Amino acid sequence: MLKPARPLLLSIGILIAAMVAMAAPQAQAQASYLQLPANQPKYAAIVVDAKSGEVLYAKRADSPRYPASITKVMTLYLTFEALASGKLRLDDRIVISPHAAAQSPTKLGVSAGDSVSVNEAMQAMAIKSANDVAVATAERLGGTESRFAALMTLRAKELGMAGTRFVNASGLPDSRQITTARDIAILSRAVMRDYPQYYRLFSQQQFVFRGQVMGNHNHLLGQMDGVDGLKTGFTNASGFNLAVSAVRDGRRLITVVLGGSSRIARDNNAQALLVTGFSVLERRARGERITIAQNLFEAEPTGQVMRPSVEQGDDGDPEGMRIMLAAAAPPPRMAPVKIIEPDRAALRRNSKSELKKPDTKADKSSKRDTKSEGHWSVQVGSFKSKSDAKEQLALVKSRFGKHVSGADPAVSDKQGGSYRSRFSGMSEKSAKAACSALKAKKMTCQVVAPS
Repeated sequence: MLKPARPLLLSIGILIAAMVAMAAPQAQAQASYLQLPANQPKYAAIVVDAKSGEVLYAKRADSPRYPASITKVMTLYLTFEALASGKLRLDDRIVISPHAAAQSPTKLGVSAGDSVSVNEAMQAMAIKSANDVAVATAERLGGTESRFAALMTLRAKELGMAGTRFVNASGLPDSRQITTARDIAILSRAVMRDYPQYYRLFSQQQFVFRGQVMGNHNHLLGQMDGVDGLKTGFTNASGFNLAVSAVRDGRRLITVVLGGSSRIARDNNAQALLVTGFSVLERRARGERITIAQNLFEAEPTGQVMRPSVEQGDDGDPEGMRIMLAAAAPPPRMAPVKIIEPDRAALRRNSKSELKKPDTKADKSSKRDTKSEGHWSVQVGSFKSKSDAKEQLALVKSRFGKHVSGADPAVSDKQGGSYRSRFSGMSEKSAKAACSALKAKKMTCQVVAPS
């Protein structure tokens, strides 16, 4: 009488096994979510469609982070700009100053007084991530590294990188130098759009300098199909950073991962984000409404925007979220974030004034006309911050005192979002002579006629 119970027990056992099997993927998904580096305090990431600028995934994308050597992408951007404007040529020489030669590794190791070509310098920064060459390039274009860093920050703001400030050209540790994952994505996209002829530098796996082969620090090059850039970075404070881009089926994605716990963890996470991003694009093409967060079994974003500030920690993630393993009705897609298109005409004007080729004969005619003072002025900079504008006046006065002697230094009221640093009460001749002297030292200067 008890024999019929065996088939029943067997059926129950099969049913339980089936239920466990069905639940396994969900448990694995939850476990994999808990293991994601997103739970690490320094971690921040973003995935962007390079063509449209749509943000497909973001995790603490607006929280302040240290860029480390990804900084060199902006140094290279301004170098590309100088080439495009005629300020530099690929075969021009960049002299390594004692300050540049003294930078900490990673560096090319060129002695002070030696020089490299612009072409070699670009490869050294993009591939070797050479700090000494980054500083030497900054000094060539900006006169000093600090002045060049101000130009970097200015260009960042013009590109829409609202949470970024640069104080050096290399990315070596400095608590004042901050950025966000979103801003790095904006910069990466700008390089591709504005200087496609030079973007190929980021895809080189190695270059040869004076007989020595130097490899690229981006290990996803050659390892993952479609990857063709951009740049890695690491300091103890920043963790392991990576801005990477890949193309598949004519679609390009940009992924930024900041604050990885190790190179391998960072690379694996970036690769997973890219693979999942391309999968999302394919599924959308078939009519599905899907996000990267769903594919990774992460909570969906609420649309909350975190404002970058030095004081903000990593607790900006909204509470009350749940892991979305399945949903009867697909959730809405992330709202796209517009990556600001720069005013190209303004960039060209800035390039001509900020990076104008110096006139080596200027010093010969820089004596100031003391006989006829007038109402002419020279403008030596335009800044978003009033304190920066005052600092520029003090810098010019200390370095070019004889050219602005007797002139009245002043910061104008805010006009068009900027404060202008000017020396007023000069004659036309003395104003022009002062600007010639400043430009000869690669400083910004504009003669302002009486209104």
